[in-house]
Amino acid sequence: MANVVRAALVQATWTGDTESMVAKHVEHAREAARQGAKIIGFQEVFNAPYFCQVQEPEHYGWAEPVPDGPTVVRMQELARETGMVIVVPVFEVEQSGFYYNTAAVIDADGTYLGKYRKHHIPQVKGFWEKYYFKPGNVGWPVFDTAVGKVGVYICYDRHFPEGWRQLGLNGAQLVYNPSATSRGLSAYLWQLEQPAAAVANEYFVAAINRVGQEEYGDNDFYGTSYFVDPRGQFVGETASDKSEELVVRDLDFDLIEEVRQQWAFYRDRRPDAYEGLVQP
Repeated sequence: MANVVRAALVQATWTGDTESMVAKHVEHAREAARQGAKIIGFQEVFNAPYFCQVQEPEHYGWAEPVPDGPTVVRMQELARETGMVIVVPVFEVEQSGFYYNTAAVIDADGTYLGKYRKHHIPQVKGFWEKYYFKPGNVGWPVFDTAVGKVGVYICYDRHFPEGWRQLGLNGAQLVYNPSATSRGLSAYLWQLEQPAAAVANEYFVAAINRVGQEEYGDNDFYGTSYFVDPRGQFVGETASDKSEELVVRDLDFDLIEEVRQQWAFYRDRRPDAYEGLVQP
């Protein structure tokens, strides 16, 4: 019997406030569950605008604790209601002065499994993230969920192959990459990097991008979210580049073992020869 996981992602437009943004994602999740999805993931800092287009202290107000903040607690309730695993990207405050770009992972019974904190923090026009976020410090966790082994890599992280590889070495079968990337900056990379990472590391990737323009800048988030398999092939069509969309796809996890036996990239790694990669 095939090991097929029905997975979902949401690319969303900003509503103007956290309460309505969370409510909208709750409805998307319920619809995904009605379609039979067993896991869903949301975009980077999903319950807020992409405030990193500016550098203003007022935006620290979007941060909340993980897992005890209101959004993650609400998502735990939603996971119990729908029976889905949920990947929840939020702006995390750990303590005064300690802020992270974080994704919580919640199991299908509502159990909080842990968090990933974004490692690579950009500081370029329209993406002033170092103003807000410390670099991640919890490693590259892979979570043993009801649907399988799930990892997270966040937005700018995707340009760095080392984390993709570590997630594979840690056993990931599916990696969610919640993002906020704009049309003029790197659109041509969007359908190149994540499929390449899926091939190199022989797992599924869920690539999620925001869509539309928001109030704090002129970034044009172009959506085009998708699932890609370990052969680098899109699973179904990519999402719209202009409109909000819920994407639900069937992922055949048996393909992971098939590809790893055929291409054998993990067998032929040479970690003994890679010492120079970690030298400053």
